[in-house]
Amino acid sequence: MIDQFNKQILKALQEDASLTQKELAERVNLSPNACWNRVQALRKKGILTGQTARLDRTKLDLGLVVFVMVRTRHHSAEWLEKFRRHVSSIPEVIDFFRIGGDYDYLLKVVSKDMAAYDGVYQRLIAGVELDSVTSYFAMEAIEEQRPLPVKEMTGL
Repeated sequence: MIDQFNKQILKALQEDASLTQKELAERVNLSPNACWNRVQALRKKGILTGQTARLDRTKLDLGLVVFVMVRTRHHSAEWLEKFRRHVSSIPEVIDFFRIGGDYDYLLKVVSKDMAAYDGVYQRLIAGVELDSVTSYFAMEAIEEQRPLPVKEMTGL
């Protein structure tokens, strides 16, 4: 059950996953033991799936963000699995979605610059047959890596 305490725990961990158990318990106004039990239950349910650090891509010389729209004529399970493996092998692809509408897939790519993105594009089209690939270049990241809206959750 996602009650108010669990929502507070999830929100706090999205803001700072490095909190100690004691700090987390104090932040959500629970005893350390009760907080630990809730965190373990959230992990067991697969709601908490790990801990990561957020990196500033611009300080890592990854200033170009490209949204890549892919259309294909292939829709078999075998083709999809091959495409999934191929795209997943390209580390610059940081998000990958199958979508509805005029395109079939959406990829979010980060790279150093246009020349580096061209290398990503060349690897993408070399691996599987695609009908069309359209790239949209982000001019400014207004908000990026936002946390999930925990307060909107109604329960599981």
